[in-house]
Amino acid sequence: MRSEYQLPPSKNRLRILQTRLRNPGLLLVGTITRRFDRRPDPAAPGRLKTYGPYYQWTFKERGKTQTVNLTARQARLFAQAIRNHRAVEKTLLELRNLSLKILQATTEGVPRRIRRK
Repeated sequence: MRSEYQLPPSKNRLRILQTRLRNPGLLLVGTITRRFDRRPDPAAPGRLKTYGPYYQWTFKERGKTQTVNLTARQARLFAQAIRNHRAVEKTLLELRNLSLKILQATTEGVPRRIRRK
């Protein structure tokens, strides 16, 4: 084993990260876009009227971009699921990095060769 890496703080952080992953809620990938449409106003020729907002969820499925129209309520719920997914991804990245540090600190690797001149 290598020199004693400061394991207690790392182990505590490890437990915290694992706890975050226990109940992540609904998970969804993609983005929510809020759109408006401007068209000529039938009641006032020469003026534009703004319609919307319209909400769209865009995501990739088998390499192709998919777009789904949503209601305002759906957009809020889908956006929360997307935030949950991003938080899980961020937690997993931190968990991977911490796991690597702990493993490197607590296991013995292959001895380095001594270079001959």
